[in-house]
Amino acid sequence: MEIQKELKAESELKPLPDANNLGFGIHFTDHMFLMDYDDGKGWHSPRIVPYGNFSLDPAAVALHYGQAIFEGLKAYRGTDGQIRLFRPDENMKRMNRSTWRMCMPQINEADILQAIEELVKIESRWVPGQHGTSLYIRPFMVATEAFLGVRPAKQYLFSIILCPVGAYYAEGFNPVKIFVTEKFVRAAKGGVGEAKTAGNYAASLMASEEAKELGFTQVLWLDAAERKYIEEVGTMNIFFMIDDVLVTPALSGSILPGITRDSVIQMARSWGIKVEERAISIDEVIEKAESGQLQESFGSGTAAVISPVGSLYYMGKNIEINKGQTGPLAQRLFDEITTIQYGDKEDKFNWTKILE
Repeated sequence: MEIQKELKAESELKPLPDANNLGFGIHFTDHMFLMDYDDGKGWHSPRIVPYGNFSLDPAAVALHYGQAIFEGLKAYRGTDGQIRLFRPDENMKRMNRSTWRMCMPQINEADILQAIEELVKIESRWVPGQHGTSLYIRPFMVATEAFLGVRPAKQYLFSIILCPVGAYYAEGFNPVKIFVTEKFVRAAKGGVGEAKTAGNYAASLMASEEAKELGFTQVLWLDAAERKYIEEVGTMNIFFMIDDVLVTPALSGSILPGITRDSVIQMARSWGIKVEERAISIDEVIEKAESGQLQESFGSGTAAVISPVGSLYYMGKNIEINKGQTGPLAQRLFDEITTIQYGDKEDKFNWTKILE
């Protein structure tokens, strides 16, 4: 793919933010990637241009009917100075699964990987070097055709923006407190829960705000039908270590197929740990916690990598896990995955891609 480039002069580049105070999703780089789609013409006009506002018609389909999807991945600057991407091909595959579910045009995965690589190389000065920091990469697609009526749009805009980030949670790697909601649901089987579409996150806001008001970091969602079976946390898939078996909810159509989730499963199995992908109820978790069989719990996701869970709060009851401490498996997984991401250890899984 031939990408047109309109780059800022060096004198126009933004000053870099303090690498010790990056936050998450606050600072954006100098340039972005854009590409347009028209029905009958396909994707065209790939370009890297200065970061700036879009111009959308007030009747754009994305604004009224929610045809909007995105992905999230990271670039890491290793101790050797090289920049690595972590499993970017899996993000592109998942994005195409989202396009299918939302009746949006498929992308050429190799072309988008090329666009990501070229954009990150141009913005390489924005990739922070401290361990625990990274450059977050946000590819996304919105329907831009102007009309009012419920049908898939015929015009789309694809974009990639970048932002340097630090720890996702204020707690860092310390255990988080999770609120289990029985009042609200995120997604139902047969719906769009497995797609990374904007509406899923809008649906999560009410419960998330309620959780924060009560002093909790995140929400744990239960299934929509029975409000009984555990699905996922707002920004993470969830794992439980029960009697030396690592258990995580099976992908059933209402759970996002996390790439870090898959990495955890592969890595744990390579260590000889038994992993079960199955239905697990909140009642089972409480029972195993009370009997001492629940050894630890943690979430997994691109933003936080591994996030230990210190407690669950469900229907007025606080369920402490591993005495509120980080479990040994969560620590081991976090250490192992991050050393691969930063190039500090041999990548036996061939998960990273070094930018030349």
